[in-house]
Amino acid sequence: MQENKKRILITEDHTIIRAGLRMLITTVSDYEVVGEASDGLEAIRAVNELQPDLVLMDLSMPRMNGLEAIREIKSQNPGVKILVLTVHKTEEHVLEAFRAGADGYVLKYATKDELLLALESAFKGKRFISPMISDRVIEGYLEGAGSIKESSAWDTLTARERQVLKLIAESYINKEIADYLCISVKTVETHRSNIMRKLDLHSASELTAYAIKKGLIGD
Repeated sequence: MQENKKRILITEDHTIIRAGLRMLITTVSDYEVVGEASDGLEAIRAVNELQPDLVLMDLSMPRMNGLEAIREIKSQNPGVKILVLTVHKTEEHVLEAFRAGADGYVLKYATKDELLLALESAFKGKRFISPMISDRVIEGYLEGAGSIKESSAWDTLTARERQVLKLIAESYINKEIADYLCISVKTVETHRSNIMRKLDLHSASELTAYAIKKGLIGD
């Protein structure tokens, strides 16, 4: 019956990928796609409005990325399962996703069967990590990440500074960032200055290159 179906929200900034995922997911009679979102902010609003059982979450999206969205969704709706679906397979991305609250991590290179297995695992409360991710990453996650993640300049950035960095890399000017985040232009300038100091970067182009390297944009 319809009311017994597991409700899924797809969060992905590429329209054609969302359409493909919808078609794939609905091949399972127990699943229902209740909505779609193209960035983290839309995902947060959609979760609050639609109350899905699970969010299929991309990481690199415009405006608000997947990691920020995961943290916010989990803080407001801790019972919602979140399955990451991304191209990023580095230690840093995997570990940060789980620290943010993800319930599973699947690569976009996965087969249909692997994605469906990941969904099933998440619904059963089991963590799923794509087999294509290295054993070293998995071991580090199981050990609490302490053995493979060293402190870096990236770790010194606050959540707000990472958000400002992402918007700078997306070519928003200070006034647009201020309006978007509901803060003053002076506060944006302070964040920009702190980001440059912490990362030892000296121009918008360097910040953009760094953001791409970290997967904040360009998925």
